[in-house]
Parts: sequence; structure tokens; C-alpha cells
Amino acid sequence: MNHLLSIKELSQQELVELLSLAKTIKANPSDYRTALDGKSVVMLFEKPSLRTRVSFDIGINKLGGHSVYLDQQNGALGQREPVSDFAANISCWADAIVARTFLHSTVEALAEHGTVPVINALSDMYHPCQGLADFLTLAEQFDDLSQLKLAYVGDGNNVTHSLMYGAALLGATMTVICPQGHFPDGKVVLEAQKIAAAHGGELMLTTDVDKIAGHDAIYTDTWISMGDNTSLDDINDKFGPYQVNSTMMQKAGAKYFMHCLPAYRGVEVTADVVDGEGSLILQQAENRMHAQNAVLVTLLS
Repeated sequence: MNHLLSIKELSQQELVELLSLAKTIKANPSDYRTALDGKSVVMLFEKPSLRTRVSFDIGINKLGGHSVYLDQQNGALGQREPVSDFAANISCWADAIVARTFLHSTVEALAEHGTVPVINALSDMYHPCQGLADFLTLAEQFDDLSQLKLAYVGDGNNVTHSLMYGAALLGATMTVICPQGHFPDGKVVLEAQKIAAAHGGELMLTTDVDKIAGHDAIYTDTWISMGDNTSLDDINDKFGPYQVNSTMMQKAGAKYFMHCLPAYRGVEVTADVVDGEGSLILQQAENRMHAQNAVLVTLLS
């Protein structure tokens, strides 16, 4: 493991070990207080962020490291100077690069031209740090994730991609339920289904909301991704039947609700569900830091 660009690049063993290490760091933070002693991590952010920026910044500090934050005020990646030069220069000083970018190709270029580990903190294709936090959260609820039945409802996006790869590697069952025309990337689906078959899991896709029955947890995300100028009025009728509400939770028999946040109450999920007893949203948010710390320790120790 030289970088974390996507969960699909992990082996099953690497994924399981990362989740185990994250649990250990969370339970015994003092044991890792100097894990990144003398290490510096540059955080390159093309997109604004709450959870990603704060969880990485504080997490690096808790490990004894130092973080440097660079946003678009310093020039968008690839515009002021080539991404290759950016990566090579940062590699002269920093021990790792955390990148939150519009294009996945930018993250790949940083890894190709830099000489230090690169962590994808979100791109248009993948959100591996979120996926790791999500499966860490589920691992705290279920002893055997291979027996998990997870449903994703709504717009197929970078979060969906990472969840599909993670579920596939862990041998879990995952159902993706989307409106027609809003499914995840077809190539990603085929790759994830192949990985799932190799590990005893199953990945199913459908437009039929009634297929929600028999799942342990329901996961949703915003219907309009950051940077998308689509009007809610234009998609409300199409997505309306895919709103996660108490009726859907009961129909699924699901005990838990998940969302990567920010959540829009009354849109993709009702307030009684997102703020309800079975909501795991704050555990997911906290676990971003622990999962990312596990990645940092693995890459830099």
C-alpha cells in the first residue's frame, strides 16, 4: 500500500487490517500520540469541506504530525503550474499529500509525479476515506461484515462507488436503488460485482424501491452533488419516491440509517430518520478521523 486513491486498489486483507487498526487507534489514542512525530502532511483542497478538513487536521495533530492547508486561493491545481511540478515540489518538503479535487485524474497525477504517499480525500469518482469510515462504523455494529446487507438509495456517485468496492471486498451484500439515469458508473459496477463474486458477496442494482426489504442499514446522500447546478425542482419528482423516511426504514426492516453529510432534512431523508435513534451519522463523522489516522499510520509509520 503506497497510496490510497480508491478502495478498489486494496486487497481484502489490507481493508480488514485498516479497519482493525482504526478500531485500535480509536480505543487507544495515547499509544499513537507520536506515530507521525516529525512528519508533515500537505492538504490540497480544490473543494470546500467541513468533515474532511477538520478530521484530517485534528487527526494529524493527534498523531503528533503537522499539517499544511492549501486551498484554491493558492491557484487551482494544474492552472498556476502543472500538477506534475506541484507534486514534485511538495514531495521535497512534505511526507504525504492529502488531496480533495474535482477530477480523479488530478489525484492520480499527484501520485504519479510525487514521491510521497497520496491520499484521495474526495474526487469525482471516489471517496475512499468516507467509505473506510462507513465500514468502520458498521464494524462497530456488526461482528461479521460478510453477513451485512446494506442498501444505498438515491443518486449513484463517488460515495456509492467506494461503498460498492468496500462491500465487495468484505463479501457483504449490497443493493443500490436509484432512479433511472442516476446509477453509478457502469465500469465501476462491473468491477465491484467481479470483486464481490470473488469474495462471496453480492452487488445488485435496481430502480425498484420495493427491493429495499431485508436490509440491515440504509445509506443515502444528497440528490445534488457539490458543484452540480441542477435545480431541486427539476429532479424532485424523479427522486421523490427514493426519499428515506420511516416508512422505507420499516419496509426494509433496517435498524440503522447512514449519510455522509451534509444532509438536507425533508429532501433525501426526513428529519425523524436522520435524527432518530438508529441514525449513525455522527459516528460516521467521528470515524472519518480514526479511519484516516489508520491510513496515515499505515502509509507513514
